[in-house]
Amino acid sequence: MVDPGALAAQITKLTVVSMKAHDAERTGTLRLIKTALMNKALEKNAALTPAEEQQTLVTMIKQRRDSIEHSTKGDRPELAAKEAAEIVVIEEFLPKALDEAGLKTLVAETVAEQAAASGRAATAKDMGTVIKAVQAKIGAQGLRAEGRLVSEAVKQALAG
Repeated sequence: MVDPGALAAQITKLTVVSMKAHDAERTGTLRLIKTALMNKALEKNAALTPAEEQQTLVTMIKQRRDSIEHSTKGDRPELAAKEAAEIVVIEEFLPKALDEAGLKTLVAETVAEQAAASGRAATAKDMGTVIKAVQAKIGAQGLRAEGRLVSEAVKQALAG
């Protein structure tokens, strides 16, 4: 298990490096990450586990994607670009995201396994079970995927 607070320490070191390099955007994003992790730890009143740190970063990415959508609709491309740059920095601290083809393959395998285990073809009623199994496989492989994408892929696999 990774040392609690190791990510915060790593971010502190990288913040110093980016400050020395006069990279204001990266420095700002690293500070946002550290603040989010500290706030989450204070909220919990204990050190964060690596899974909780990851979840905090995933939440930050979701917030930025929402902001990009709103900025784009509001005709503010400069804000959307800033948020996109922040996402790139935040993703450095997360496991590699599973690509769409890999996700579809994993979903197809899981649906086939569920069908074999139950002795019948998987239906829409099995969606929750399949999603949980797919998420478990993704985590076991040290990867990540957005829940929305997993849900859509499972829905397509069960429909088709």
